[in-house]
Amino acid sequence: MWRSIAATSKQLARNFGVTRNPDKVRVSLLPYPNFRFLSNSSVNVDQFGPANDSSAFFRENSDTQIQSFASEGHADGLSEQFSQALGENGDYQIENFASSSADGSLESSLDSMGLDLHEEFLMKVLETPFVLGDNLIRFFKWAIKEPDINVTTDVVDVLVRAICGDLRKKDAYALWDLIMEVAKNDNVVLNVEMLNRLIALFSKLGKGKAALEVFNKFEDFGCVPDSETYYYTIEALSRRSFFDWAWSVCEKMLNAEALPDSEKIGKIINWFCKGSRASDAHVIYMLAKEKKKHPPQSAVNFLISLLSQKDETVNLSLDMLDSFSGETRKYAIKPFSSVIRGLCRIKDFYGVKMLLTKMIDEGPPPGNAVFNSIINGYSKCGDMEEAIEMKNLMERRGLKPDLFTYTVIMSGYVSGGQMEEACKILSEAKKYSKLSPVTYHTLIRGYCKLEQFDKALELLAEMKEFGVQPNVDEYNKLIQSLCLKALDWETAEKLLEKMKEDGLHLNGISRGLIRAVKELEGEGLEKEISVKA
Repeated sequence: MWRSIAATSKQLARNFGVTRNPDKVRVSLLPYPNFRFLSNSSVNVDQFGPANDSSAFFRENSDTQIQSFASEGHADGLSEQFSQALGENGDYQIENFASSSADGSLESSLDSMGLDLHEEFLMKVLETPFVLGDNLIRFFKWAIKEPDINVTTDVVDVLVRAICGDLRKKDAYALWDLIMEVAKNDNVVLNVEMLNRLIALFSKLGKGKAALEVFNKFEDFGCVPDSETYYYTIEALSRRSFFDWAWSVCEKMLNAEALPDSEKIGKIINWFCKGSRASDAHVIYMLAKEKKKHPPQSAVNFLISLLSQKDETVNLSLDMLDSFSGETRKYAIKPFSSVIRGLCRIKDFYGVKMLLTKMIDEGPPPGNAVFNSIINGYSKCGDMEEAIEMKNLMERRGLKPDLFTYTVIMSGYVSGGQMEEACKILSEAKKYSKLSPVTYHTLIRGYCKLEQFDKALELLAEMKEFGVQPNVDEYNKLIQSLCLKALDWETAEKLLEKMKEDGLHLNGISRGLIRAVKELEGEGLEKEISVKA
């Protein structure tokens, strides 16, 4: 008889949808011996608090059950549970279920067994490892139709734990539909923990709208969202780039002052920054600072970088630098540099000087990049005295001006028509830096603008002496200026020949310009000769 019961129990397990994998031995240290939690789900069971006391019945024989699953296989373990739960007449009930048609539904098979249902048995089935989530939900729906079964919070919580342990979209939606149906019963009290698990599951599945739907039902269920509720809802919406909805949830979180831990605050800041919502992220940062919560430094640096890129939020990024101190400030050159660039862009040079002074006195020590940004800002504004003063300060601090430093200063002088001063900077640059075509191009452009073509040609010849190979831009600028302003097609043709020698090719527009000026001059000579004749 017992062999018959064992055989039919295995068949029952197969009909119930147990996943077999006897090659793997898994041992759980969780309060529930539920192997679903060994999945790749991002939901951390421990963060939702200890297991309910209603699991005590199952924990009494937990060691025996784990050994049974590890040694005999999953189906044998499930069969043993059913055999114990069904009682003295279990052999008849199991045989009745196992002999049902393979094409029959799960519900009809369960009906034919004539089970004596009670809460402990219901919870024991829901806690059974490796049962498909769809089958658990169908069994639950079938069981709660019995008049003797009361749907309690503990029973619903066990089902939610089971389904949320697997990443199955169909099961997640089916569970949500079931929860809304069960919630209509006044005797069932849903709690925040189980709803948080469901939101976290939808977040992991990338279903932001579904997560928001669960969040919006909290009030109907008589639940008050906590910090985890807000976090998982914002996470789900941010993953789908629903930042408007995410911000509406975030506003409720801020109003309720229900902030998660510092690590999660940093993640929320990063999500909004990636969604081009740096101003919103700054609001979150300020409330976290007020509540003495400190997001990871990487998130703060990211926020400062984005705030400094927009003119209207540069000052917000400047204020955030005041929170840096100690070792953190010592190595925070990137956020400080980004704020310097932002201040130079909006031409707030008073703020630039104040911040530079603080960096010199308190750190982080400014390097070439910081000074170059400031010098470039002054040069673009035509304030060359301040630009030279910054270069001198740079040298006094033991920093060597690089090619970029000299080039932006020359560009400032050229823009103001101060070619003599620009040439002095070029002479200084020759002593310290390896020159580039850009450096000469700046001066050549200036001389062409002033129609001093002889000096421009001298610079072009000088480039090769200092090992700088002229590129197409230098030749093109000179040829166009010679043709359009000086009508000197002969010099332009000579430059064209030099380009060919250097292996460079002039574009068709400039070639056509040389021909046009040449033909125009020829027509003028013909008219002049005919007039004299």
